[in-house]
Amino acid sequence: MRRREFITLVGGAAAWPLAARAQQIGRVRRIGVLIQLAESDPEGQARLAAFGNELQKRGWRVGDDLQIDVRWGTSNDERARMAVAELLKLNPDLIFANSTVSLRAAQQATRTLPIVFTTVIDPVGQGFVASLAHPGGNTTGFSYLEPSVGGKWLDVLKQTAPRVNHVAFMFNPQRGPYSEGMSKFAAEAAQRLSVQYTAAPVHEVADIAGIMTTLAREPGGGVIVSPDAFTVTHGTDIIDLALHDALPSIFAERNFAAAGGLVSYGADYVEHYRQAAIYVDRILRGEKPTDLPVQQPTKFDLVINLKTAKALGLAIPSGVMAIADEVIE
Repeated sequence: MRRREFITLVGGAAAWPLAARAQQIGRVRRIGVLIQLAESDPEGQARLAAFGNELQKRGWRVGDDLQIDVRWGTSNDERARMAVAELLKLNPDLIFANSTVSLRAAQQATRTLPIVFTTVIDPVGQGFVASLAHPGGNTTGFSYLEPSVGGKWLDVLKQTAPRVNHVAFMFNPQRGPYSEGMSKFAAEAAQRLSVQYTAAPVHEVADIAGIMTTLAREPGGGVIVSPDAFTVTHGTDIIDLALHDALPSIFAERNFAAAGGLVSYGADYVEHYRQAAIYVDRILRGEKPTDLPVQQPTKFDLVINLKTAKALGLAIPSGVMAIADEVIE
């Protein structure tokens, strides 16, 4: 991780339309940003660009009256803690944290500096906020998913690949403690759909291969991949193994469907970053995190990779194709 990384890396500040006037004349405000994806990841760049664009629209001039310091690759606790320590030395006015790991590190480091989070699953259940309506403390933001989506993932996978009759729910319990709750909903859905179900925690890359090999021993296997820092980091490995073993897979994030996963079902990350910028703007103008309710997603996108379906020998039912938000050819 570089010592200093600025938002101008995302195409440069000049790429964003400048606002008519600065909101805080004569004073430079500072935001520290924690992103679990690598700097080279196009998805991470797109999310950060949406964040910066929205701030520009609200009158902030990035690189002029607003400085944004970015730390990439905060996908494990040690790296996240180190990144937070670096940012706090820069005396930021606010921390913007993406992911459970980043938010945990930020809260452990400060209970006074405002923190805005995004793409965090079940923030109440994880103890980050007191409630959605009244978060309390120094933290607020945007919840990504609730545990009940675990059942929906199995529904979508079964509808997309009707031949699936036994599934594994893959997750890392340390990086995604919320996944156990999702797994319970998936297990309930499996019972309703008469699908054999296995909760499959993974701690190392070798665990992923072992689960895939077990699933592939009999026809009709499928895999649900819970989004956490571990599975996101090793998403390419999971996709490659699923394709190799002819296993239909479902992810929460569109970029994994685009990379070769069969299907994804989840909220729009880029939109969450844009919305988070609105909260950042309001806090920099004087509002308090405790007065801003945690927002939940209102729209979920279904993305199907038709190329992967063909490679798996699947004919996607017409009813599923009709409701897909995006079909990747």
